[in-house]
Amino acid sequence: MKRLLYIVCLIFLCTSGPCIFGQKPSAKNLIKQLKHTSADTVKVNLYNKIADQYKTSQPDSLFYFAQKAQILATKIQYPLGLAHAYINLGNHALILGKYEQALEFFKRVDRKLNTSLENESNPFVKNTKARALASIAVVYTQQSNYYKALEFYQKALKIYQETADKISISKCLNNIGIVYKSQSNLTKALEYLKQAVAIQEQIKEPNTAMTLTNIGVIYFERHQYEPAKQYYEQAEKLFSQNNNPLGSALLANYWGDYFQKKQQSEQALSAYEKALNLYESMQNKFGASLALYNIAKLYAAQKQYNLAMPYVQKSLAYAQNIGVLDQAYHSEKLLSEIYAALHQTEASFAHYRNYIAARDSINNLENSKKFAQAEMNFEYQKKEALLAEQNKRQRLITLFIILGCAFLAVVIILLYNKRQVKRRLTLQKEVAEYEQKALHLQMNPHFVFNCLGAISSFIVQNGTDSALKYLSKFSKLMRLTLEYSKGSLIPIDKEIESLQNYLELEQLRFRHKFEFSISSSPKVEFNMGIPPLLIQPFVENAILHGMVPKDGNGQIEIAFDVVDQQFICTVTDDGVGLSESKMLKENSVTAHKSMALEITKKRLEIMESITSKSAQIEIEELNNEHQKAGTRVTLRLPIQYIP
Repeated sequence: MKRLLYIVCLIFLCTSGPCIFGQKPSAKNLIKQLKHTSADTVKVNLYNKIADQYKTSQPDSLFYFAQKAQILATKIQYPLGLAHAYINLGNHALILGKYEQALEFFKRVDRKLNTSLENESNPFVKNTKARALASIAVVYTQQSNYYKALEFYQKALKIYQETADKISISKCLNNIGIVYKSQSNLTKALEYLKQAVAIQEQIKEPNTAMTLTNIGVIYFERHQYEPAKQYYEQAEKLFSQNNNPLGSALLANYWGDYFQKKQQSEQALSAYEKALNLYESMQNKFGASLALYNIAKLYAAQKQYNLAMPYVQKSLAYAQNIGVLDQAYHSEKLLSEIYAALHQTEASFAHYRNYIAARDSINNLENSKKFAQAEMNFEYQKKEALLAEQNKRQRLITLFIILGCAFLAVVIILLYNKRQVKRRLTLQKEVAEYEQKALHLQMNPHFVFNCLGAISSFIVQNGTDSALKYLSKFSKLMRLTLEYSKGSLIPIDKEIESLQNYLELEQLRFRHKFEFSISSSPKVEFNMGIPPLLIQPFVENAILHGMVPKDGNGQIEIAFDVVDQQFICTVTDDGVGLSESKMLKENSVTAHKSMALEITKKRLEIMESITSKSAQIEIEELNNEHQKAGTRVTLRLPIQYIP
């Protein structure tokens, strides 16, 4: 019976909107407002608010005003008002124990909001959905289907957290705690209830008193009576500040249990009588039946059987009237014991038979629940899956209709935007390529001027015959250069051939002052390419600033490889090194090198913009243990293919 009282509190907390105590006066005020209201939507909202006020006191009035709201909301096609009406009708069915009907009303809320409202992200709409989900959780709790109850409470809690609705968050946390309490998981229950009360105290929520009561009950069931008393006292203080007869009645019952445990019979009797008076004033036979039973049991324990008799008889009458089998079972047993103590054997035996029948009914009901639980879960999941599929199909049909109407306009807009974007990207790429070609054209005269200077020097130093041989190689190199200067990329094999010719020319010019080698990794594919004359300036620098100033012969190594999705080119020499070269080179040479290096850096920047990949250059001086060992230039380029 105590567990059922918990569920009553849970319904009160979970399905309410903002709580307004002093329900009857509030309901009367709202009814007065109806007489001065002409707008239909306002009327629907008032009907629903009035129904909310009667939720815990007058189920018939709850149903009457909820039905009025449903009829009018349907007539004027007001989905949000209709959803609220469904919640109130579901609460009415829940109070009457019509769980399947209650579930159907609560599930209609989500369907109605999904199909009728465009702005489902509106916090008020989301909170209405969350209320329906929490109400579904109440139904599952009533049916002892705690797994499903927790699932729906968590869904509701997530929505309330998204909308930052602290009042509803605290209610959800409270109700999750009650579900864990019903599962006898007191540790988990206490954790959630304390989270709830922390939020409620922060926002000064009137339902704080109810949550404090629930925490006190958990401590009481743990036999920790002092903390239980402290929480009861805090709750009582808050109840005295708010007109909440249901909460006060429930707390009075728990105070009676506490005083009885402490063997303070007079205080226990006073607390139970207070609870009874409050329940009777609300016409709440459910709570009154328990209070009457507690008073009768207290008198029976004191062997005051004549005093106990009318209370237990009235408790039984209430329990039978509202169909609470659990309370009828306890009342029949107590009546049998009282009649036995009064030596009225026949009456005692009759009530004992009723007690046994009630006990068997409860046991059969529990067994049936256990056997039916798996089937019920399967059926619920099956129905939910079918309903979800129907909703999905309906949403898809609606979506296709909308898309069909807007399809041509959307396609035209997308095609236009795509064409504009493509045109802009093409123009950007063409500009970058023209900049690349312009820089390349700057490199051509730089390269030619250097070669002509080399020929002039070669003729002076070596004579006519050697100069003719040099000119022959030079013309071959120039043809190769001009042939590929029109494109933005040159194949790797042609770049190697060009570098081979250039290095052979420079060998002739400087009388084999250096040896060279060019290698290419198997990872380098035949159709890979690089911009023309990108590597030549670094080879030229290696010769002029590394090999020429060096005493003795040197070695230049050029290598091509692919590492980590990048094309790597290294030019390594064992010349005098960077620091010594800077001290020796002439001003004109410095100008040439500076020009070539600056142009190359700019070409790499443009390459990065075209390919959207990294293009970097690294120049480092090599050292061995005793002296400078030369220079290494590393180019890290994006891999590009020649179409």
